[in-house]
Amino acid sequence: MSEHQDSYLIRALLDNDNAVIGEIYRRFAARIERFVCANSGNADDACDVFQDALLAIAHQARKPGFVLRCPFEAYLYLVCRGKWLNELKRRQRAQVTITEADGFKHTTDAGALADQTLTEEARNRLFVRFFDRLSEKCRAFLKLSWTGLSMEEVSEQMGVSYGYARKKKAECIAQLTGWIRSSPEFVHLK
Repeated sequence: MSEHQDSYLIRALLDNDNAVIGEIYRRFAARIERFVCANSGNADDACDVFQDALLAIAHQARKPGFVLRCPFEAYLYLVCRGKWLNELKRRQRAQVTITEADGFKHTTDAGALADQTLTEEARNRLFVRFFDRLSEKCRAFLKLSWTGLSMEEVSEQMGVSYGYARKKKAECIAQLTGWIRSSPEFVHLK
């Protein structure tokens, strides 16, 4: 299946094309607002969900190999829907009446892409939450080693021996992965 004709909307997000981003708002924001307001939210909630969804979509679109193969509106709607459901879960509101993606074609493609976007975003949040818990020294070691520097260069910049730098990096990664894997959210994000 080839790239969908709505791919210009993705490119506009990536290029920060204000005119086309304005078009996205004019064409799609009202539908998202109706959805959020019909499901225990308000206009401010809808605005937040819409903004967050556009950021998540742009982040996903920057990944190598991303191709929009479904209508942008369906993809956006399903990302917004997922974000709003997550927010309702967070708020622990019990009664929610969700009307499914009526009127959209290619919802299977859009749904898979939306699920991938939401899962990737949740993984990133989980990583950042535990990365921020690491000591300052661990964060510095990992950040430097992830820039592409060799461990010799990392050890020089940190003012430690090569052996210590390797050991410290391994300890920091072990601590980080241990925290992430023991998190209840990790099971759902595998």
